[in-house]
This record gives sequence, structure tokens and C-alpha cells, in this order.
Amino acid sequence: MTKALVLFLAAGLLPAAASAREAAFDTHVHLHRDDTSLRKYQAQLAAAGIELSGFAAMWFGGPNQAKAGDPDAIRAGNDGIIALARKHPGMIPVATVHPYDGDAALDELARVAAGGVRILKIHPHTQQFDASDPRVAALARRAGELDMIVLLDNANILPGDSEKLFNLAVGNPKTRFIMAHMGAMNFRFWNILKAARDAEDSSGDNIRVGDNIFFDLSVTVTLAAGSPVADEFVWTLRNVGIDQVLLGSDYPQYSLAANIAALDRLPLTATEKQKILRDNAARLFGKPGPQRN
Repeated sequence: MTKALVLFLAAGLLPAAASAREAAFDTHVHLHRDDTSLRKYQAQLAAAGIELSGFAAMWFGGPNQAKAGDPDAIRAGNDGIIALARKHPGMIPVATVHPYDGDAALDELARVAAGGVRILKIHPHTQQFDASDPRVAALARRAGELDMIVLLDNANILPGDSEKLFNLAVGNPKTRFIMAHMGAMNFRFWNILKAARDAEDSSGDNIRVGDNIFFDLSVTVTLAAGSPVADEFVWTLRNVGIDQVLLGSDYPQYSLAANIAALDRLPLTATEKQKILRDNAARLFGKPGPQRN
């Protein structure tokens, strides 16, 4: 049992039930109602017999939240998720800002980073911004300087979604990005990384193109597993690099159990599945939870 899991169980997040598999890490959890949402999430995991080594949770996820022009509301939402994480050591808080808030967004990013937040989530569709806007690039660049990871929705709801996010990541090679949902059913686009990865960064830092890009398979894995494109999906995972792939639930829309079951159905090796299930997240995020003051 890992130290993180011991902390997680001690915090009362899950019963210490026996499980046949290693503990999982959930990269994509929405807790819209703080403790109420967390208790429902815990109950769902317990009913499925799933143990966690940790999870990353955000407070927003709808079109009426985290809008441009209301930085005070965004700050309050961030404070709420940070406070919740401090009560639960297995939880990594995910903050947000709106790129169009300019200096206010950059100030809030610096504030939450100083408080121990390591993940920024922004959502082009629900927050209604263009991922190719220079203000998004400025925000991503500053996140990298603060050693924060930028989690972006990549469900291809918007035209040119994957292409714009690829350009954003390539243009900011010192910032780490997680593309949530891996392009959904446009996952094929990301095979471009197989060709791009051998190229050197034009800055001369010898950073291979795409090494700063990670993928969260939440929801998409449930669509691909058992489908006519399942083998092609696995081929894509290997092309982008299994070490770059993470598992999430997108709770409450989907359960972690459904995503794990779908991952199990894919023709991957046991080692590959274990990396996706937990090991890659442990390497990327380290110890769960914000630093305490």
C-alpha cells in the first residue's frame, strides 16, 4: 500500500476494503457542490470497490461558471476547492481563471500557485474563449513559469480544437499540458506527435516536440473500447506514448468505474494499463494535496 493511499484512507475518503487491483488515480473530477459532491463521489467509488491513490478535482464545469469579467467569483471558487483539498490529503485542487481577464487572471494564477495549486483547468467551450488568442498563450506561458500544469478540454466540440491546442503546446514547450478527452472521436489527429516528436525545439533547448503534452482519456476510452476503432485507439495511445497517458472519470457525467472497465477492455499490456491507471499520474503530480502553510 502506498503512502498516498494510507493518507487517503486515513482521511476517511474511502473504506479500506480489499481490492484485486492496484489503486487508481482519477485525473478529472468535478465537485460542483464541495463536500456534498465529494461524499457522492466517495459513495460511488465505494460501491464499485475502487481504491484511489489520489484524485484531481475542480469546482467548475458549466457555461454559467468561471466567466470572463467576474474575477471575484473565480477567486471564491478557487478558494473553495483549495479549502476542500486541505481537509483531504488525497485530493489535488484544480483552479481556474479566465484568459480574457488579462492581468487579473495572471494575478490569480500567481496567487493560487503560491498557495500550492499545481493544476490550472481552462475550458474553451464552456468559458467561451478562443484557444488561439494571444491571452491564452500568455496565461499558459506564465503557468509554466510557475511550474503549473494546464489542463484543457479537448473534446473537439469547437472547430479546430485539437489543432489550436497542439499549436498552443508547441508554442509553449516549457509548460506541461493535459489534453482532456484526447480529442474525443477525433483522437486520430494526435498521431501527428509520432512524426513531430523527433524534431528539436526551435529555441535550441533540445526539447522534443510534444514531450510536454499529456492526455486524459476520460469518457473517450468508454466510447472507443469495444468499438470498431478500438485497435486504432490503442495504436494512437502508443504513438503519443503510453507514458503520456492518464485516466480520469469526468465525474459526475461518467464514473471512474466505467472508465476503468473500458480501459480493461482495450488490447493493452498489463504494464501499459498500470501506467495509465496510476503510475503516470504519480510521476506527473507527485504527492497528492496542496502544501500546508
